[in-house]
Amino acid sequence: MDLSYNAEELAFRDEVRAFLKDKLPQDLADKVKKSQRLSKNDYMTWHRILFDQGWITPGWPVEYGGTGWTAIQKHIFDEEASAAGAPRVQPFGVNLVGPVICHFGSEEHKQRFLPKIRSGEEFWCQGFSEPGAGSDLASLKTRAVLDGDEWVVNGQKTWTTLGHYADWIFCLVRTDPDVKNQEGISFLLIDMKTPGVTVRPIVTLAGDHVVNEVFLEDVRVPAGNLVGELNRGWDYAKFLLSNERTGIAGIGASKADLEHLKDMARLERKNGKPLIDDPLFQARLAQLEIDLMALELTNMRVLVEEQERGSPGPISSLLKIRGSEIQQRLAEMKMDAVGPYATPFILEAVDADWNGEPVGPDYAAACARSYFDRRKTSIYGGSNEIQKNIITKAILGL
Repeated sequence: MDLSYNAEELAFRDEVRAFLKDKLPQDLADKVKKSQRLSKNDYMTWHRILFDQGWITPGWPVEYGGTGWTAIQKHIFDEEASAAGAPRVQPFGVNLVGPVICHFGSEEHKQRFLPKIRSGEEFWCQGFSEPGAGSDLASLKTRAVLDGDEWVVNGQKTWTTLGHYADWIFCLVRTDPDVKNQEGISFLLIDMKTPGVTVRPIVTLAGDHVVNEVFLEDVRVPAGNLVGELNRGWDYAKFLLSNERTGIAGIGASKADLEHLKDMARLERKNGKPLIDDPLFQARLAQLEIDLMALELTNMRVLVEEQERGSPGPISSLLKIRGSEIQQRLAEMKMDAVGPYATPFILEAVDADWNGEPVGPDYAAACARSYFDRRKTSIYGGSNEIQKNIITKAILGL
């Protein structure tokens, strides 16, 4: 594979850079680069800018609003957007349920849901994990029973990211309890305003309200909100999760994070010299950069495969494992770089309107929060242990 950009790709990169310089709000980019907390309005501001440009759904088929970009162009956009400080596009509608509807939904689903996902008019969340079914997702117990022309849903979902913002939730539900676990699951779309849906916040170690519990008590859902075939939800979930795990790798964001770490190391001192001149720190930094470059090459292979097959398949598990590990190492090295200044964790210091007295340099405020937050990266999207099992079976054939 030739990974050097050709003239057309270089021209595309220039186009992306010009767009980001012209359209990305500076105050939003500053919040991202300082690791400050983002509001729903922040996320949707960037979503609408990309929608107006026609770039919000690059991974969708062109007939449903995709850009027709090549794998290389997708990679270029991700890298340039991260470097510029663009917030991450929330994936639940655009990257997760949207492609499922494109590939497996009815024509009615496509007409009803896809335009509002693209425009950002409707915000989505994911209802997969349950208190007793996280990494072992196939053991989920949320039930859906058909009653006339409606499904009656009862159960509980947990770790539901941004569920408190969501208008809709896509859920895996058990529709046949008498067959093998994977064979009795269906994929259902549920309006969050439906009576019986309750959202309860979960505050994380980082002090943020990002995830939630969602309770479903006699929730009545139109029968037509079933995606694809009855009891085929596990197949659709595997398709969705392969896309999610590719995104979790976060190559562009990690490259931007690495540059920030280098800048910090140039400012921090050890024995009177810049930390970046310390041989031990240099060795760790070099190994981290090498590992990130190797991950980027693997990611390119996966993007090409995704373009050819429509889904990246089990190799996305490799990206998920390595990407989450690198994100955690970056957070750890930032903590090491600022030393004791990372200890006084002042949650309010990551708010854009905070006017308190900082402890140490400005960039130290977010280090502990980032470290706590990234403990979860090796768990969500399927724990790394589960990913190793997938690789063993689906790739190595053992």
